[in-house]
Amino acid sequence: MLMLDIAGLEHAVRAATGWWGIALIVIYSFLIAFVLPLPSEVVLFPALTGSLSLGLPYAVEVSVVMIASGLGKAAGSVLALKLGHGASHSGVVINALNRMGYEPVEWSKQRVVVLVQKWGYAGLAVGLTVPGFPDTLSIYAFSVIEKDEVKFALATFAGSVGRLVVTLGVWSGVVAAT
Repeated sequence: MLMLDIAGLEHAVRAATGWWGIALIVIYSFLIAFVLPLPSEVVLFPALTGSLSLGLPYAVEVSVVMIASGLGKAAGSVLALKLGHGASHSGVVINALNRMGYEPVEWSKQRVVVLVQKWGYAGLAVGLTVPGFPDTLSIYAFSVIEKDEVKFALATFAGSVGRLVVTLGVWSGVVAAT
């Protein structure tokens, strides 16, 4: 049985180098879209710290990371869309979150229904721009309600890139303030 070292995977993404690092960022982003409740913002570390070393200008490397992450998350979101209903009722996932004091299905369905009714796919995209909020929960909650794979993937891509832009803006503000 394949055991996934979640902490090791996150560390590997933070230390990613070269084009293989970009491939790792795509895989990581794919996985966090449908199975791993990990922060998507860590994909920026290699570009921001200069360790990515693609031989491209800084702004281009950051853009490549954002696009790669967005594509990975969009692909993962389509899988989540296909699995959505079953996973949103998964006893293992729901029971674990309930033990932590969360009612994820009810909470997320209520919030997502409001977003979908009011904003549609744009609501998903905007919801995914919030740094630190688990993508997996939003994606699955939305997937229970919606069905259009292309629009779903585009909204997830836009939200993913948007989150990284917001994160970069916050990070730049913090660095400038110090």
